Amino acid sequence: MASNQPAPEAPFETYSFETPPFGNETDRQVGEWNPTEESLRPVRGRHRVAKRGGIARNGIARSSTVLGVGVFAAVGAGGMATAQDKPAVSISLPDTITNHLPDAASLPGMGALMAHDAEPDTPLAAAPLTTAGITSADAEQGATDAGEALRARILQQADQQQAEADALRKSAAETAAAEKAAAEAKQQQTDAEKKAEAAKKKAEAEAKAKAEAERLAKLALSYVLPTSSYTITSTFGEAGSMWSSGYHTGLDFAAPTGTPVKAVHSGTVTSAGWSGSYGYRTVLELDDGTEIWYCHQSSMTVSAGQQVTTGEVIGRVGATGNVTGPHLHLEVHTPGGTGIDPTAWLRDKGLTP
Repeated sequence: MASNQPAPEAPFETYSFETPPFGNETDRQVGEWNPTEESLRPVRGRHRVAKRGGIARNGIARSSTVLGVGVFAAVGAGGMATAQDKPAVSISLPDTITNHLPDAASLPGMGALMAHDAEPDTPLAAAPLTTAGITSADAEQGATDAGEALRARILQQADQQQAEADALRKSAAETAAAEKAAAEAKQQQTDAEKKAEAAKKKAEAEAKAKAEAERLAKLALSYVLPTSSYTITSTFGEAGSMWSSGYHTGLDFAAPTGTPVKAVHSGTVTSAGWSGSYGYRTVLELDDGTEIWYCHQSSMTVSAGQQVTTGEVIGRVGATGNVTGPHLHLEVHTPGGTGIDPTAWLRDKGLTP
């Protein structure tokens, strides 16, 4: 390493042109070297200054060498050994040489390398080489080494990438949770709508059943069963050879002879008398045109054209006609004359035979 001691001053000797210590005859005739723009060659390739005269090749060259070595030594010492802790290097040159040295900024190729406002004695290396590449942000975070600063920036970038990945995962999880919650809410709404619809239908069915019950209750007040103390022995539609049509056309209420026979509803007696296999038969026409046939009676208490009311006695149970025992054979015919099931018709009126 270069020493920081001041360079010794070189003795300056005066030479005459008659007895030159160096150079040739041409050099002796040059005299004092005063570089001008015309005396300098255009710079090509590396920066070189044209040497003119013996003094330029020897005295000035040696002085320049001393100056260059001193400068590089100062820069090297400042950069490698941290110029903050070392005093500046002092370089001395004879005044006669120093006064004739050109300004460094005016030399070809040197002006662009030096800032116009820089001071001549500004240190070329103000900080250690290990701090190269450290930004102001690194310095604020306490980084004093380029490697440590690079490591810190890599770790910071990794942390940032990890944070971005975590944010993406969190966003994806939140999106999935929101979609799941929306699906669950939709399913709950669908289930609620189904339950509401089912409850509505149930309520409607209950209301309808209640209305029907009320209707039947009212009908029951105006409709009654044709007799009492009975047993159902044959129903509508039963097949058998004992019936001329091949099947039973009514509903049989077996009861003791003389049991009262009642009008199931108010109406008009259209006929009352003997009717062959039916024995004594009474036909009661209701207000809607429906006909009720009371057959096999032992006796009748009404006549054709008579108005009767619900529950009024119109005859007695017997065994007349084609029978095997005392009973009331009841048939129901529509206004068009078609025979229907008396059991279904009575139930429609709120009665259960």
